[in-house]
Amino acid sequence: MVFVTGSSGLIGSYLLQQLLEQGYQVKALVRSQPPPDQLLPLNLQYIIGDILDVSVLQQAIQDNDYVFHCAGLVSYAPQDADLLKQINVEGTANVVNTCLTRQGVKLCHVSSIAAIGQQKGARILDETAKWDASTAVSVYANSKYFAELEVWRGIAEGLAAVIVNPSVVLGPADWTRSSTQLFKYVFNQNAFYTDGYINFVDVRDVVASMLALTFSEVRGERFILNAGQVLYQDFFKKVAQFLNRKPPGIQVPGVLTEIIWRLESFRSFFTGKRPLITKDTARITKRNYLYTSDKIKKQLPFTFKTLEETLNWCCRELRQKYQLPV
Repeated sequence: MVFVTGSSGLIGSYLLQQLLEQGYQVKALVRSQPPPDQLLPLNLQYIIGDILDVSVLQQAIQDNDYVFHCAGLVSYAPQDADLLKQINVEGTANVVNTCLTRQGVKLCHVSSIAAIGQQKGARILDETAKWDASTAVSVYANSKYFAELEVWRGIAEGLAAVIVNPSVVLGPADWTRSSTQLFKYVFNQNAFYTDGYINFVDVRDVVASMLALTFSEVRGERFILNAGQVLYQDFFKKVAQFLNRKPPGIQVPGVLTEIIWRLESFRSFFTGKRPLITKDTARITKRNYLYTSDKIKKQLPFTFKTLEETLNWCCRELRQKYQLPV
């Protein structure tokens, strides 16, 4: 029996699909009841609740052998700092503590490259990079780092667990949420792009890695999942080609970006609305770190999909999903 949190998210939904196709009995945590007319597979049971409710977790995990913790909040808005701590840190602590009460359970925790330590002067980062609290990290990165600490605590107490640290995960999900918004941004033919690089990975590769690691003897390890790195300008150009749209053509200078996030912060303070760009999102793109996946490649006979393969698949699926013009 397998239990999945965050089953409606990008990673969780594709993981759930793979588990069901492979014949596993799955319990999936959801916040609300699925539509009554939805025909559920015989090997799927939905659990209504969230990771902040320990009693729900105890009920869900009590007869499971494997737990995939995919639930989490992604936000760079300063006003979400408390919510990030609550969901990402306290929620993960609840999952870990509940897993510790069941002997023999194995946990796969979905972290992020945001939780990988940044090293001044370094160009390539791997799983051994030390966390430096003095560096300018985002509230989101802090929440993912401290969530990982909860998993390491569980490991120290005897929990069998693995941690995956994916980069920007690409998949044809809801394009009003998460990284899939990048495709919508290009489709809407926005004019601007920022300087800098994006590390990327196909959601199918993330799920394949999670399954292989979890259903193995590997435990007490973390693995970066990253297919490569590309300039934002080149990324947008490739997406535009697959969607047959005009790519963003105006680079936003760094100085202007600094002005914009300050104006957005001012607007957010007086309106209460989420800023479109924050200090963290403005400065993340300036970092030029390449996150290496050498460790996972040595652990598994694994080859990541190319950017062209991923974008072709994503754009084809999104075109069909949203009935976009060819």
